[in-house]
Amino acid sequence: MLSSTLIAQEHTERNHSEESLSSDQIEGAVDTESEIDSYIDHHLKDSHYFNFFSDSEAGEYYGFPLPVIIIDNGIQFFSASRFHHGEKLADVNGQHYRLYHSKIYKTNAEGQISYAEDGFPSNERPLDISITKNVVMMIFVAILMLILFGSLARNYKKSSLPKGFNRVLEPVIVYIRDDIAKPNIGMKYKKYMAFLLTIFFFILILNLLGLTPLGINVTGNITVTFGLALITFVIVQFSANRHYWKHIFWMPGVPWPMKIILMPIEILGMFTKPFALMIRLFANMTAGHVVVMSLLSLIVIYQNWVAGPAFFGFTLFIAVIELLVAFLQAYIFTLLSALYIGMAVEEHEDHPKDHSEDIPVI
Repeated sequence: MLSSTLIAQEHTERNHSEESLSSDQIEGAVDTESEIDSYIDHHLKDSHYFNFFSDSEAGEYYGFPLPVIIIDNGIQFFSASRFHHGEKLADVNGQHYRLYHSKIYKTNAEGQISYAEDGFPSNERPLDISITKNVVMMIFVAILMLILFGSLARNYKKSSLPKGFNRVLEPVIVYIRDDIAKPNIGMKYKKYMAFLLTIFFFILILNLLGLTPLGINVTGNITVTFGLALITFVIVQFSANRHYWKHIFWMPGVPWPMKIILMPIEILGMFTKPFALMIRLFANMTAGHVVVMSLLSLIVIYQNWVAGPAFFGFTLFIAVIELLVAFLQAYIFTLLSALYIGMAVEEHEDHPKDHSEDIPVI
C-alpha cells in the first residue's frame, strides 16, 4: 500500500512538473532534458491549435486555434482560443473545461485537476470530436488529391499524353496497377484500383508532410492508422467470396479434427492482418520522428563544437532514411492491402486439377 502511494506521488509530481512547463517552453526554445522530453512528446501528439512557430520570449504564437466540439450535456462548440494554449479555463454554458496535456477535462471554476492512485488525472473527460491539427491535415490532403487527380482526369479527356505534374503521377499509377494490383488481386483488380491509389497517395503525402518542421505527425497517430487498417479490413470482408469463408471456417482437404484446430487460428488471422498494418505504419513513422528529434536535442544538451556537427550529420542521415521510409511505408501498406483483398477474392480449387488433358498429343 505504501509503495503504491509513493508511485502515485511520483506520477503526480511528474505531471505537475510537466504542467509547470509553459506553452512557450514547449513551442519555443528548450534547454533542459525535461523540456526536451516535453517538446518531443508535444510534437508527437495531436493539438487543438495549428501553430507554425512561436516567440517564446514574447509569448506570441503564429498560427490559429481550431474548433472544439465536445459532447457533454449536448454538443458544445467553441474555439480553442478560449484555452489560450492551456493557460485559461473555457466557460461554456456554465460548464468549465481545461486543456491539460492536449486533452480536455471537465473541472470546477478553479480549474482543479484531481489525480487517481496511479497518478493520472481522474477528472471527467467529455467526448472530444474536435477538428484538431491532424484532422485539418487529412482534409488538406484529401482536397489536394482531388485537385491532382481531377487535373489528371481532365488531361486525359483532351490528350492521352500527360502534361506538367501529371507526368509524375502517371508512372506511379501505372506501377500500382501493374506491379501491385494485377499480380495480387488478379482479374478483378479494376474494382479496387480507386481504393489502392487513394490509400497509397494519402499515406505518402501525410508521411512527407510529417517530415516538415510544422510538427505534423498524422501517420504517427495510432487512431489514424487504426482507421486506415479498419477500412482495409472492411473491404476485405465484404469482398470475400464463399471460398474465402470456407477456407477459414471449414478448410477443405483437411481431416476434420485438424479443421477444428485450424478454424480459431484462421479466425484470429482475420484480425491480425489489419492489426499488423496498423502497428507497422504507426511504429515506423513514430520511431523516425523520435530518433530525428532526439539527435537534434543532443546538440542542445552537449553544446560544443564537436557534438554539434556530428549530431547534425547523424540527423541529416536519418532524415534521408526517413524520406525513404515515407515512400516505403505507403508502398507496403498498399501492397499488403492488395494482397489481403486478393486472398479474399481468389477462386480456390478444393481438389487437385487433373493436368493430363493439358499434355499435348504428338
